[in-house]
Amino acid sequence: MKALILALGSLWFLSGCATIVGNESQNVTINTQPPGARFVVQDETGRIVAQGITPKTVVLAKSNGSYFGKKSYQVMLERPGYVPQTLPLTARVNLWYVLGNIPLGGIPGWLLVDPFYGGMYDIQPELLQRTMSPVGARG
Repeated sequence: MKALILALGSLWFLSGCATIVGNESQNVTINTQPPGARFVVQDETGRIVAQGITPKTVVLAKSNGSYFGKKSYQVMLERPGYVPQTLPLTARVNLWYVLGNIPLGGIPGWLLVDPFYGGMYDIQPELLQRTMSPVGARG
């Protein structure tokens, strides 16, 4: 009987925490055609959080640490001879948060753990693939 109670208690503790099946950060791959574009990633405050040359994978935080504080980003791409582009990356609620917190009444995951740490979010798109247009090209 004690083993059953311990097992159920452990399941309750582990259930519903999207941060157990998710992460506080996420890899996002930035790629362009042609490759070799310079990129800068800024968060919602305008702070540069990543930069480099495509193709490259960067690690981005999903939450700013505040309650339901999902992150958003702007990716600026530029390459000599091509039209610069600015593209959004946004955090959206993931399915693990919605459904993974249901078993055993996942109130701690829904309202306490996940909203602070970002495990409830996925950054979209996970693969940012853009074709750069040459300056002066006709569309």
